[in-house]
Amino acid sequence: MAKATEKRCSFCDRPEKETYILFTGIKGNICDTCIENAGILLQEALGETGKKTNSQASKKEYKLYKPKEIKAFLDQYVIGQDDAKKVLSVAIYNHYKRLVMPAMDEVEIEKSNLIMVGETGTGKTLLAKSIAKLLQVPFAIVDATVFTQAGYVGEDVESILSRLLQACDYDVAAAEKGIIFIDEIDKIGRKSDNPSITRDVSGEGVQQALLKLLEGSDVLVPPQGGRKHPEQKMVKVNTQNILFICGGAFEGIDKMISRRVQTAAIGYHAIKSSKELDRANLLQYVNAQDLRSFGLIPELLGRLPIITYLNPLDREALKRILTEPKNALIKQYTKLFEYEGIELVVEEEALDFMVDKAIEYKLGGRGLRAICEMILTDAMFDIPSQEAKEKSFVLSRSYAQQMLDHSKLSMLHAA
Repeated sequence: MAKATEKRCSFCDRPEKETYILFTGIKGNICDTCIENAGILLQEALGETGKKTNSQASKKEYKLYKPKEIKAFLDQYVIGQDDAKKVLSVAIYNHYKRLVMPAMDEVEIEKSNLIMVGETGTGKTLLAKSIAKLLQVPFAIVDATVFTQAGYVGEDVESILSRLLQACDYDVAAAEKGIIFIDEIDKIGRKSDNPSITRDVSGEGVQQALLKLLEGSDVLVPPQGGRKHPEQKMVKVNTQNILFICGGAFEGIDKMISRRVQTAAIGYHAIKSSKELDRANLLQYVNAQDLRSFGLIPELLGRLPIITYLNPLDREALKRILTEPKNALIKQYTKLFEYEGIELVVEEEALDFMVDKAIEYKLGGRGLRAICEMILTDAMFDIPSQEAKEKSFVLSRSYAQQMLDHSKLSMLHAA
């Protein structure tokens, strides 16, 4: 009689004593294991459709940042580069408008992918990282140096979208409105204009594969990454509303610009008039023709209609980088010394000395960190072990010069 009244799961027929918990209904029961299995099956069955339904139910309201607001935010982290900031701010603003504003008529606004050209250490990647702090849309930063043509060792270009999916917890609807920054775009330049029996799998082949992503199309993306998970289910992502921002140093493109601006005329007077050009910053005259000469194919340049540049950092800009931004180097080291209960005092002459060294060795803004490390490493090594610590540490020019003289930085000059 006891067996007849014993509660059982209506799905797997397990008795109540063999379950963790048995949920009782009007005409049936279900155990915890069956609920868990049903949840897994439901998630697999819905897949992409279920994610889109959830995202539509809780549709995110994007705050429409105006171009001046975006530039003001960038000014807190990046010194100078006003032209690049303006172009980037307008591109971001227009991208937001495409997401927020409904289509009222037949006019369809196309996205404005852009490319930034600038020497190493001028702030291309820093601009991208600073933008990522502000934006409410998914943002991903990828490096073009790892990509190869499909079928070869390396990553396929579809892994770019995998990074964007990971940034928004695999919400496909959100990823389709995101922004991708492709760094080191110059590293996939065409290696040679001459036809060869060998394929340019990490150069022109990658550019050809990027075309469908930049233009806007449905792309099947491996959510876990490339070939390491061949059994995974592909996710379809539409790139029509994904904004692509590319950046690269394009080492040596200034020579191509110089040749182009000097071929307009010949003779002594042409050479004399060409001296009026800003020789210190030829990148400001860059255009699509120079990028094509460098090795980018015309089809790719057609999908990157906006070209902007970053100025080389002068003495004043380097000094401001040390002290002014929210994440300035001197502020970082001051905080590190504060953790030890010591006040770091940096004299003005020491700042000038570090800037002079950065200019001398052409290290750019990124090289300032290396110089600071060489100067302060001994102090940061000794201070934590001192029993009687001083209340302050003064960084003078003489101390900075002494530390750099003992370092291997001078070997760069010999090279």
